[in-house]
Amino acid sequence: MNYFELYNLPVSFNPDQNLVKQQFYALSKKYHPDFYINETEEKQQEVLELSTLNNKAFQVLKDANKRLQYVLDLEGQITEGENYALPQDFLMEMMDVNEALMDLQFEPDATKSVQIKAQIEAFENGLKTEFEKLSQQFDHETAERTGILAQIKDNFYRSKYLWRIKESLAKMS
Repeated sequence: MNYFELYNLPVSFNPDQNLVKQQFYALSKKYHPDFYINETEEKQQEVLELSTLNNKAFQVLKDANKRLQYVLDLEGQITEGENYALPQDFLMEMMDVNEALMDLQFEPDATKSVQIKAQIEAFENGLKTEFEKLSQQFDHETAERTGILAQIKDNFYRSKYLWRIKESLAKMS
């Protein structure tokens, strides 16, 4: 059972957070281990597992980044250790950013650092805007979901690349 099924929600990148909370609280009450103290050992174990599943589901469905990765995994778009090939034009742009970061390591320059941060933020904002558009399409489309998922997957990997660059930049600060 996936987290969306557990909460009786359609698979979505943007589930209604009020419904997520409602389902979490309802299942928390239903599967609270204290209510099953007089049950068999098997029943107590089953309830404990359902309670744990409910907590994990809530943690994933309330967090946009975890939810993104969960949906991509659920839909068979990403696999552990996947070696995804990013688009060549994106890699060329990132090569320029990485070279500028290397220059900063050897010759710190506050002005250049601010420029690089602004450039990375612009890339991030563009990816975020693209993801919002694509995720809305996915949530409301039925026919073209596979193509939309492929675009979201690409967006996900480009975002991960940018996160690594931001981490490098943060270590320099």
